[in-house]
Amino acid sequence: MHSHNHSAHTHSGGATHKHDHSHGHGHHHHGHGHGHHHHDHAREGNKKGLIIALSITAGILILEFFGGLFTNSLALLSDSGHMLSDASSLALSLIALSFAARPASAAKTYGFYRFEILAALFNGISLFLIAGFIIWEAYGRFFNPPEVASGSMMLIASVGLLANLISAWALMRKGDVKNNVNLRSAYLHVLGDALGSVGAIIAGLVMLAFGWYIADPIISVLVALLILKGAWGVISHTVHVLMEGTPAGVNQEEVKQALESIDGVVDVHDLHIWTITSGLDSFSCHIQIMDDRDSQEVLQQAIRVMAERFNIHHATIQIEKSAIRHEELRV
Repeated sequence: MHSHNHSAHTHSGGATHKHDHSHGHGHHHHGHGHGHHHHDHAREGNKKGLIIALSITAGILILEFFGGLFTNSLALLSDSGHMLSDASSLALSLIALSFAARPASAAKTYGFYRFEILAALFNGISLFLIAGFIIWEAYGRFFNPPEVASGSMMLIASVGLLANLISAWALMRKGDVKNNVNLRSAYLHVLGDALGSVGAIIAGLVMLAFGWYIADPIISVLVALLILKGAWGVISHTVHVLMEGTPAGVNQEEVKQALESIDGVVDVHDLHIWTITSGLDSFSCHIQIMDDRDSQEVLQQAIRVMAERFNIHHATIQIEKSAIRHEELRV
């Protein structure tokens, strides 16, 4: 597998090496010749953004946690719980980035790219637990809301809000939030945190103005529901990837039709498209062609269709003529 990695650079145009070429590109997210540099650049940016966001979040997490204990505010504590999930998510994303950078080996031919997906799944599950804990705690407070030092609480929440916005901005500016599920989940965490801080500020205002201490558990539950919504999104996406689901942006029927429309193709079967990690999709299929056609020519066209129309560069295509017999495939 290693040799393919270099092939993209060594044979940048020769048609004879085209098949190699498509493999080499599997390691870049985009099909440009300079995909590799772009990829490294994006990874550096992602790393910087994550480090900035993680340092800010960890600081605020500590501030809000002790602030919550000091002011007796569950809204602050729930926001710090959200921040904890956030900090762990950012830390996991960072670890995943460094894992993904490790080279592929004979035992792990795809390298460690999938670690990113596992990290996101673990995040999603931990969020569920935190949200459950907050709702349980709020339930106890509904019947007998304790007094809360709302002034200090609002001050701490405001600092938290400001910090979150800076983190979100750092991730947006430095990282690839659009295409990378790992980074996107981190970004959504940070935005959710900002909403949590806004909630805590509103609760503080209500308590300061009217002395309604029940505002504290109410806002806490809203923050918890917000956490659950995010967690569900992350879990369902990662499970889809781990189940080898078809990538969101690719329609399997369309791919089949595009390949069947190539001149000389009789039938396309055993077609599979799956995701290794965000932005890196894999594809395989069998194409049956007319006996008098040149299989290499059809293969070349198929590779081109997959790269240009569907942006899939890691394509493994088996060309068959009518004499080939294989068993009915299970999937």
